[in-house]
Formats: sequence, structure tokens, C-alpha cells
Amino acid sequence: MGRGRTLAEFQQEFPDEARCAVFLSARRWPDGFVCPACSGGRAVALKSRPRLFECLDCGRQTSLTAGTAMHRSKLPLTTWFWAAHVMATHSNGMSARQLDQLGVTYKTAWLLAQKLRRSMVDPDRDLLEGVVEVDQTGIPFRAGEAFFEPGAAGKILVAGAVEVIDRRAGRPKPRRKGAKYLDTGSGRLRLAVIADNSAKSIEAFVRGNVKPGATLITDGHAAYPGLSRDYRHDPRVVGNMAASIVLPWSHRVFSLLKRWALGTYHGLRRKHVDAYLNEFVFRYNRRFHRHVSFETVLGLAAHRGPETYRDIVNRHASSPSGRPE
Repeated sequence: MGRGRTLAEFQQEFPDEARCAVFLSARRWPDGFVCPACSGGRAVALKSRPRLFECLDCGRQTSLTAGTAMHRSKLPLTTWFWAAHVMATHSNGMSARQLDQLGVTYKTAWLLAQKLRRSMVDPDRDLLEGVVEVDQTGIPFRAGEAFFEPGAAGKILVAGAVEVIDRRAGRPKPRRKGAKYLDTGSGRLRLAVIADNSAKSIEAFVRGNVKPGATLITDGHAAYPGLSRDYRHDPRVVGNMAASIVLPWSHRVFSLLKRWALGTYHGLRRKHVDAYLNEFVFRYNRRFHRHVSFETVLGLAAHRGPETYRDIVNRHASSPSGRPE
């Protein structure tokens, strides 16, 4: 397991704007600077403004954060780096209430966290393959500012798919249909909100996240047989047995998800739930590689298009209290 930086090591590596700018520049332009005006590759960083580069061919000045998730942000790069570090490497993540310890307002902390969450999905990520458990669950969600009671709350339907890894082989290893998968571990994870338990919704989730030809281990739900043409379907009848015994890895993930949502956020809100699911998936898939999580999220943020507060909140559909959900 790769160890992430300690807080002391992080502070020593990124003590100021200049060091942060050098690191971010390497993530945004891994093959060297490219001028957006003339495509020139020669530039000089302005000493008075660490985020600004001037093209030596056409003279255009380009901000390091322009066109990224940090576009037009007035926050210091050190604040972005600290937020990315704690959100990517802390086992439970960080809520906006906790991020305001960085010396920003709650609204700023909330927007900062939302932009980083939306940068935790690699648009070019590979589909799951090999042996994959697929199941659905309902997670309680918050509505308004009233005291949150999970037992009395509404439910968001979430589909999950998790790779099953054979511990001895160190990779997915399909077995004959009906055979027990013992001595296994979990690999990569995918989660998404689905509209309902219909075959249409579940098939769309599976096809969008699992490579054709993979072995699907599911329960006996009627929505799965339609996938048998493109996948090797290995259904399990739950019966009187606990579902967590039949589908252990998906249910372990669902249990961790529910505890995280309740413990860190005191219940998720329906409006932005996909971003929170992406955050959970990001950290779960890198739980053995914490040392690269910070670099990964900053690299994705450097190549993600800008979003404003209005884009994210969509004020026309905001909560009655006017607070971000």
C-alpha cells in the first residue's frame, strides 16, 4: 500500500504559490507549455504573478488556471492544494463545514469541494471487466434543514458494480456458473443513481460501466436476463440467506457508502448525489494508492472545463432556504 504524504511533508513540498504553480504546470502541460493563441511551446513564467505565463513567440499571457476547474478562482493555489490533498487522501473525505478551516467562508468551501468532486472522474477510465458483482440499494437522503432521521427519510436508488479479484491470481478469475467465489478481494468500483429497478435502468448502468463479455454475478432480479447476450450472467438466488453472503463485495461497499454519507455529511442531498458518489468511488478505487490520489485529482482538475457557482447550483432549482444543497 502506497503511503500518502503526511501533513508536515505536504507543507514542506508545497509551502507557497510558486511551488504549487510549478507542480500544477507539469500536470496541465506534461509535454511542455502550449500557447492557446499560436501553439508555440516557448514561454516564461512571470515572477511577479506565479500563475501567469507569457508566450515568447506571440507575447500572449496565459493563466495557469484558465480553462480548468480553477478558472478565475481568486483563491490561492495553496488553498486549492490543501483542499485537494485532504479530500483525496483522508479516508472519509471532508465536508464543506470542515474545509472552512482553510480560512474561507462556508459558501467558498462548498464551491471548492464541489469543483474538486466533479474532477474526480476520469472521462477516459476503462470499463470494469473479468468478474463483476452488480446490485442495487437505497440510501436515505436529506430534505431541507430539519433534523435528519435516516429511518424516516426518503431513499435514493443506487446501482453498484464491483470487480471480484481472486487473491491467489491477483486478478479476476471466472469460475463455473454457480460456483462459490471464496478467498477473493474487491477491485474497482462504479456507483450511479438509477431512476428505478426496471430492466431499462439497470441495463443502462451495466452497459455504461462493465465491459461486454464480463461475468456478472447478480441476485435473481428480473431485470438482469436481458444482459445474457452480451455478458456471462451468473445469477444467485438469495432465498432465506442474507444477501450480504450471496453478494458480499457489493454489500460491503453499500454498507461503507451509507456509513460515510451519514457520518461525514449527515445524509446526502438528492440534487448533487452523483458528485458525492463519484467522490466515494474515487477514494475507494485508490485506497491502496493514497500516494497518487492527490496528483490524480489535480491532474483531472487541470484538464476539466470551468464551472461557475451558478452552473453547479442552478439557482432556478435551489432549495427554498437559498442554501446550496
